[in-house]
Amino acid sequence: MSELYYKSTRSDSAPVTASQAILQGLARDGGLFVPSAIPKLSVSMKELASMPYQEVAYQVMKEFLTDFTEEELRSCIEKAYDSKFDTEKIAPLVKVEDMYYLELFHGATIAFKDMALSILPHLMTVSAKKNGIKNDIVILTATSGDTGKAALAGFADVPGTKIIVFYPKDGVSPVQEKQMVTQRGANTHVVGIHGNFDDAQSGVKAIFNNRELEKELDAAGYQFSSANSINIGRLVPQVAYYAYAYAQLLAQGEIADGEEMNVVVPTGNFGNILAAFYAKNMGVPIAKLICASNENKVLFDFFRTGTYDRNREFILTSSPSMDILISSNLERLIYRIVGENSAKNAEFMNELSKDGRYTLNEDMRGQLKDFYGNYTDEQGTADVIREVYQNAGYIMDTHTAVAVHVAKQYRKETGDTRKTVIASTASPYKFTRSVMSAIDQKYNDVEDFALIDELNRISGVKIPQAIEDIRTAPVLHHTVCEKDEMVDVIKKFLGVQ
Repeated sequence: MSELYYKSTRSDSAPVTASQAILQGLARDGGLFVPSAIPKLSVSMKELASMPYQEVAYQVMKEFLTDFTEEELRSCIEKAYDSKFDTEKIAPLVKVEDMYYLELFHGATIAFKDMALSILPHLMTVSAKKNGIKNDIVILTATSGDTGKAALAGFADVPGTKIIVFYPKDGVSPVQEKQMVTQRGANTHVVGIHGNFDDAQSGVKAIFNNRELEKELDAAGYQFSSANSINIGRLVPQVAYYAYAYAQLLAQGEIADGEEMNVVVPTGNFGNILAAFYAKNMGVPIAKLICASNENKVLFDFFRTGTYDRNREFILTSSPSMDILISSNLERLIYRIVGENSAKNAEFMNELSKDGRYTLNEDMRGQLKDFYGNYTDEQGTADVIREVYQNAGYIMDTHTAVAVHVAKQYRKETGDTRKTVIASTASPYKFTRSVMSAIDQKYNDVEDFALIDELNRISGVKIPQAIEDIRTAPVLHHTVCEKDEMVDVIKKFLGVQ
């Protein structure tokens, strides 16, 4: 098998191996790493249909991570997808009415981020060993709610690593915040910032490009990497579950071999739907990639007009993991549709940084035909949760509801009746208040943990361990800072003054 290399989206700098890309997180020129080509699957969908999740993950990931030996990669997969998940299936595909819900929330922190962040620490430590890294790796991450806890859980007490997570102090759900600030682990640090997710994400990206700080930390025995979806080690594991979804449809006799499915993804940072795009290009029979936004509908407007414009009001919604105006991973798609012209892509990204917007020409827009974008307002989100519960007894979280609402809009608009897979990205237990209020207004004044017990009663779904754990867990992280104090906070944590 020939080796696959990774290159930056912003310059023609020398390509790097998969393990080097995973270690660096972000390219030195500020770009994102992309594979030199999207590889093809070397097994058929029929063969995948008889495989457990771990084997499907191996068949997908080995095509991208070509400098990992079979033994190394299988070991990473085995350690990641084990009893931390509350089902042997890892990502069950559940039919509800006329749609299929790919439940990606059965991991330790009950959100889809577990699917990639359970394996990233193992990929990272193997990569460090492979490249003779002696420094401790400092994982630096911005979160809109779910990545933070999943990354903290993944990296807690992993030798040779430290992790620092920044989150918007008033921009996550109470459960999301409690999950983060109660995180154990001598190497974990959690910081609330006064600002929104985009402020946290921009701050982290700026720190990655701060060469003075890099030198200072190197002298102290540290180097940065990322657990955000800008890291290719986050993106590649996500490609696997779309291959698995199709394989499960096939195994369950719900689809004919080769028949295409549509995929609907609730989208903020664009990583999850980009993984579906990669899966399609690997050979998974996917027709439309349906991008579902909440009221922060910057992606919806982009797909409709060809202009990406973040100059708008930032809205706090009941689906906070999608409250994002700068969709970092979109850059990987833009790079592809500008013909892998790094100078053109860098120009667009500079425009975004300087003016907050850029516009594709007609030819570029024509290359977005695989995608469809739409959005859901708060009322639409609540209506879907209530209606599906009343009609089918199935309870979903707010982000999944955004996807289902958009899926219904798409069908109505196009008449497309293909089998539709919904990426169900979080457990309803993670957003209990919003979910229960959507089902019945009588729950509005009920206390948080009483709501959890009520959700358990009406759904019949066991309360996840992640929720039980935070009922009585002490708060261990108290740091809050302004967005321009992030560097100082990091130096203090690391003892670099």
